[in-house]
Amino acid sequence: MPGTLLADEAVSGIEVFLPASYDIVGSLIVTAILAFFFFKYLMPKMTALLDERAAKIEGGIEHAAKVQAEAEAAKAERDAELVAARQEAARIREGATGEGAEIVTEAKAKAQTEAQRIVENAHRQIEAERQSAVVSLRADIGSLATELASRIVGESLADDARQSRLVDRFLDELDASTAPTAATAGPTDQRPTEG
Repeated sequence: MPGTLLADEAVSGIEVFLPASYDIVGSLIVTAILAFFFFKYLMPKMTALLDERAAKIEGGIEHAAKVQAEAEAAKAERDAELVAARQEAARIREGATGEGAEIVTEAKAKAQTEAQRIVENAHRQIEAERQSAVVSLRADIGSLATELASRIVGESLADDARQSRLVDRFLDELDASTAPTAATAGPTDQRPTEG
């Protein structure tokens, strides 16, 4: 009977905590079978899975390193392009400054040439007007001198050839007498003596 069997085998002391030998042998057999399946089937699959994950991680790290290297190369290229663009802008700015200076120099030269041309034209016009005034004054002085001489002498000097010779001689004598005075007086005093 089972109850008596248990009573006969009464266990005491430390043996309460120790399993029976058939339990130890059974547990060892089950553990061996589980270890066999674990090392035979489960461990290779786990190792393959871990190797695959490690390869993916390493690939991801390599990819990240490549991307980082590409980003650094792109940044270096962008920085180089930026430096080149700044140098080009500085060169263009210097060229524009030089061209501006050339344009200003050319404009000044053209303005100076134009001013000189205007001054020369003004001098020519003044000279022409002076000559016209001299001719007009000679004619007026000639007619006045002829009329005055006619009154003084009492005879008519209506002959044009004689009148022209008389006027020319009078004006030549007048020019000859004022020439030494005009030479010592200077160029500004010369004009009033001619008129």
